[in-house]
Amino acid sequence: MNAVSTHAEPETAADVTDLASRALEHWGVRHGQPELLKYRENAVFRVHLPGGRPAVMRVHRLGYHTDAALRGELQWMSFLQAAGVATPSPIATQAGDPFVLVSTAALAQPRQVDCLSWLEGRAVGARGVPLGYAPEQLKQVFMAIGRSVAHMHTVTAAWAPPAGFARHAWDFDGFFGAAPNWGRFETSPFLDGARRDLVFQAREKAVKALSQYERSARNFGIIHADLVRENVLIHDGAVRIIDFDDCGLGWHMYDLAVALYQNRDEPLYPLIEASLLEGYRQQRELTAGDIAALPLFAALRAFAFLGWVQSRVEGDITREVGLRMSNIAADVIAAYLRDK
Repeated sequence: MNAVSTHAEPETAADVTDLASRALEHWGVRHGQPELLKYRENAVFRVHLPGGRPAVMRVHRLGYHTDAALRGELQWMSFLQAAGVATPSPIATQAGDPFVLVSTAALAQPRQVDCLSWLEGRAVGARGVPLGYAPEQLKQVFMAIGRSVAHMHTVTAAWAPPAGFARHAWDFDGFFGAAPNWGRFETSPFLDGARRDLVFQAREKAVKALSQYERSARNFGIIHADLVRENVLIHDGAVRIIDFDDCGLGWHMYDLAVALYQNRDEPLYPLIEASLLEGYRQQRELTAGDIAALPLFAALRAFAFLGWVQSRVEGDITREVGLRMSNIAADVIAAYLRDK
């Protein structure tokens, strides 16, 4: 399923860790001790495979992706890695499967579990924490990110996905359809009267703009769709991209807008934006129309976040965090409404 779903059964970090330990048997490790790294959309663990090789194990959120969609994500990642994009590589089980379905007494509904190669690197930054780079460092980092994203788009444009390939789409319906990928934003409890009116005005503008925006092989294809700071690693000066859980068909400009979204309040934001776009242009063309559409795609990210927050509050996030993220999204949407 692409639509956002809540956990269908109560669970704890200990429950999911126990399931991960059982899943490790499919990779030839008995009585393994997974180290929990992140417990949000998916439970993400550092594990050690036979011979001590470090790897990432993901216990996927129940009902978030179909088996076919998860297989599609892993197929694209394998292609990208082979094409020279620095991403994790899927690691098949001993039986040759890309992922397995595992259950325990505590988590009776089977969960999808996969393993990926471990990538060394330091995240570009963390959500809500100011970036600590000097101006020249900032320029080099975001130029490198821009080049990497452009390379990813270019090689993917020449890729023929295998038969049966499936992923959701960050297209018109993915944002504004009856079942948006991250949930409906219209019922957000965090928007007061004035902000709600503003969001609905901006929705009308965005719906019209997106319905008229070019969609072609030049600017639309499989994208990462979640290039936030935590999902971009820097290692020995090179960019590595992780966490493809939200990848799908979409406009290339959405990837760039997402990469900029968390940085809008940075004092050197103009340098960040200019560097990202300059790096991208070194590998792939951007038209004046593409650049002009950045505020639209930033607003689309904000609409998506409003849906994500209202569907997860008091489950994955607190009301305080939900209110803060919703206020940021509303500010981005207000800026789009003011944009001429």
